[in-house]
This record gives sequence, structure tokens and C-alpha cells, in this order.
Amino acid sequence: MRAVAVIFAVALIAAILLDAFETVVLPRRVSRRQRLALFVFIPAWRTFSGWMRRMPAGSRRENILSYFGPGSTLMLLAAWAVGMILGFGLLFWGLGSHLIVPEGAPNLGTDLYMSGTTFFTLGLGDVAPRTVPTRLATIAEAGIGFAFLALVISYLPVLYQAFSKREVRISLLDAWAGSPPAAVELLRRLGASQHISALDPFLEKWEEWAGELLSSHIAYPNLCFFRSEHDNQSWLSALTTILDACAVVMAGMDGVQSRGAALTFAMARHAVVDLSQILNRPPYFPAVDRLPPDDLARLRAILAEAGLRLTDGRPFEERLAELRAMYEPYANSLSSYLLMPLPAWIPPPGARDNWQRSRWKTVSRFH
Repeated sequence: MRAVAVIFAVALIAAILLDAFETVVLPRRVSRRQRLALFVFIPAWRTFSGWMRRMPAGSRRENILSYFGPGSTLMLLAAWAVGMILGFGLLFWGLGSHLIVPEGAPNLGTDLYMSGTTFFTLGLGDVAPRTVPTRLATIAEAGIGFAFLALVISYLPVLYQAFSKREVRISLLDAWAGSPPAAVELLRRLGASQHISALDPFLEKWEEWAGELLSSHIAYPNLCFFRSEHDNQSWLSALTTILDACAVVMAGMDGVQSRGAALTFAMARHAVVDLSQILNRPPYFPAVDRLPPDDLARLRAILAEAGLRLTDGRPFEERLAELRAMYEPYANSLSSYLLMPLPAWIPPPGARDNWQRSRWKTVSRFH
């Protein structure tokens, strides 16, 4: 029985170390499905999101959903710590519980206590190893405990730095495309201000953002569950808005070169497809068309009023439908899974940007 415990303990410790390495250190996608991180995130999200789906969409639900990303990250760190303590506790027991105790005989509870104090490097000294194998196991656990503390100290700042960098660009989109963002509003504002020449440098920055998003969210998939700082914004809605705008330009817009849009579209589509694969979400088309024929006609009219003319006839519509089919099924699947609504093509009438809103309706000139 003790030999089985040793084998199980070594396997558990090795599995946790490998999982921590793949989650924190390895900067690439891991296709192995049997991972502790997946056993923590996926069941927890399935249960949590099931409760949230019963609530009406709105700021209250978004506020509650915002707790999952940080909370599940701490839950994963706790699962690693508990697993390591349990693994070394079973290892001590499997090696014969050769421990010096103040009184009585050591048992499994003593082994787990010894493992816990060693892992967190407390150094209490009330329980000590007696044999060489037990002493070697104690040294190994103490070293892993120090590494775990260093992991927590380094992992969380890197995670939140990537989150903060992602959110800066999303916040900047507010004044460009509205809140929530919409592709037609983005193009309309540029056209109405006769600033359509700014589209290329704008898309170039978003191409870089999409690349950084892909890199950081592949390295740290739990970032996908981190909500944005405003209820009407998300990384998925921002990414989809950019894809929508690029699709319109690539389908045909007079006087606008499509090369920059094509480059940004390629990077953004790469991001949405790979993140669907990371979360194992197969693509499927939305149940309701995001751009029905009537809205497509409105899209033409709105852009024409802003001085932007789209290519006439069916070639534009067919090309736009072809481009939409390349990313909408993936974005729709992520939207359903993460409870992040996709942006509308055309903003609702009278919508105000986040920077134009305040909880106070008026501001007094005097205090």
C-alpha cells in the first residue's frame, strides 16, 4: 500500500509541476487535454456561467462575471498548492512516516502537517525527518515551496500587465467607434470629419494589438475570462468591430486602399480563430443575421452621408458575405461561451460614448 502511495505521490507532484510550467512558463499553446488548469477553469466556468445565464444581461451581471477571471486564477494557484502538499504528504507516508514528533507516533495527519509547514517554508521545527529519503523529500519540497512563492510573485504582475495593455487600446476605441463600438460608426466618424486618411495608421495599431492579444491569451488563456473595465466593452467586441470595419473596406470602398485593412483583417482573424481553438469552441453561425439586407442598405446610406461611397452592385455584397463567413462563426461561438455580446454593425440612435457619460448629470461651478 505504501509503495502505491509513493508512485501516486510522485505522479501527482510531477503532473502539478508540468501543469504549472505549461501554464506560466511555456509561451505557446498546449494541446494536451488532460491538464489540471483545464480541470479548474472549464468546470468552474461551466457552473458559474450556467448561473449567470439565468440573470438578465446588464451591468449587474457583468459586475458578477468580472469576479471569475481573477477568482479562478487564485483558485488555480490554490489547487496547485493543495496538490503539492497532498503529494508530498502521501510521499512521506509512503516512505514510512519516519518523522520525529513531540509525542506519540506519526500518522498520515502528521505527514500532511509536515508537508504543509515545509511547502510554505514555515520552519517550525516541531516535526522533523529522521531518515535520508525523508530528508531529501523535505529539501525538495522546501525548494518547490520557494519556487511557488516566486511563481505567484512574478505570475500575477505579468498577467495584469497583459490585461492592462489590452484594455488601453479598448478604451481608446471609445472615441473612435462609440460605446459599445460599431464598425459603421467608426467609418462614419472618419468620413464625416474628412479624416479617412487616418484609417490606415489606425488599423496598423490594431493589427499590432491583435497580435499582442493572440500572444498573451495563448500564453495565459485565463485572460480570456477577464472582463473589460466598462460593461459595454470587451476584447471580443473590439476585435469583432475591427474585423467588421476591415471587411467593409476590403469589400470595396471608393478612394480607400484595402491593403492595410487586409493585413489587419488577417491578424485579427488569426486571433479569433486560435482563441476559439484554445477554448475548444467550434465555430457556428449566429442564429440571427448581424447584418440583414435592410441594415446593409442603411449602412450604405450612413456612409454615403459621411462622404464614403461603397462599390455598387452584388460584388460588394458577395465579397462582404464571404469575408464575414471567415470570422463571424468563431466570434459568435466565443460570444456565446464567454457571455460577451457581439457588437452591432450600426449603433442605436442617440447612443453616447462612455466619455460623455457620468453618474452626475450636472457639474457645479462652485464648491
